[in-house]
Amino acid sequence: MLRSETAATPDRLSAALRGLAAYQAAGREPPPPSLPLCRTHGQARLTGLGGGGRPVVLIPSLINPSTILDLSEDVSLLRWLSTEGWQAWLLDWGVPTPDERGRDIIGHVETLLVPLLAGFERPPVAIGYCLGGTIAWAAAARLPLAGVATIAAPWRFSGYGDGRAAMVDLWQGAKPSAEALGLVPMEVLQAGFWRLDPKRTVDKYVAFADLAPNGAEARAFVRLEDWANAGAPLTYAAGRELFEDLVAADRPGCGSWSCHPATLPCPTVEFVSTTDRIVPAATAAGLADRRDVQAGHVGMIVGRQRHRLWQALHDWIAALPATR
Repeated sequence: MLRSETAATPDRLSAALRGLAAYQAAGREPPPPSLPLCRTHGQARLTGLGGGGRPVVLIPSLINPSTILDLSEDVSLLRWLSTEGWQAWLLDWGVPTPDERGRDIIGHVETLLVPLLAGFERPPVAIGYCLGGTIAWAAAARLPLAGVATIAAPWRFSGYGDGRAAMVDLWQGAKPSAEALGLVPMEVLQAGFWRLDPKRTVDKYVAFADLAPNGAEARAFVRLEDWANAGAPLTYAAGRELFEDLVAADRPGCGSWSCHPATLPCPTVEFVSTTDRIVPAATAAGLADRRDVQAGHVGMIVGRQRHRLWQALHDWIAALPATR
């Protein structure tokens, strides 16, 4: 992977390999304290910190763990929202089994997410990150919500441009095995992200090779890489829909079952990264209330400038009409 994607000089290749070895050998910090359980439905569950304010539910992507929204005690959108007075909850999609191979993306919405959201006494606010934002729009078309805020959520998949062909090619190679397993392994999805920006994948390990071991920057890198390299598999149907119906066929949103988010019966806002390579700004839905953020796909959530997005989310929630 390193050699074929970089056309690197020997020195650069050596630095990347040193960085990779240092990452693999690095010590790991303990995760943040466990969160109280709110409720479960199927393999999905809601955990959080409760409180007396308006309920706010963070919806992660089906790809990569939900922990990006609760990375550490100090870097946690979930915990920060709770300190600001909201009843903050985090969705974890759980781990699918081959028996669930036929559950597509809308199946996740209708059989897992909607029942969990419907359990609140008053309509919650949904905050969806990445594909979780696209999914949140679909949920808002199916039950009353107080509002939907999305962060780096794709809608126009044609916005991936030349990257679409590489992802479709990857899927064609992985499809027979995924179909046989009934699941799409995380490694297939990770390879798709690498193909979107292979140079950056190597650059980050070159840079890591020069960081002070156990320094704050190195520890932050390890936390993020562990998150990016982890995650449950997708059901076969969800993977097939993602690659064939959305990326390849360029159906807006989540295919034919999702209305345009601009027509939803609740307030909506989308936060769009201007430097995102995983969900380029060109894939945004184009809502009337669009807020551009000058930080990357992950940086806008956990990077140095994260509080700009966090505060903007808080202010938007606070301005929503009261609900019963």
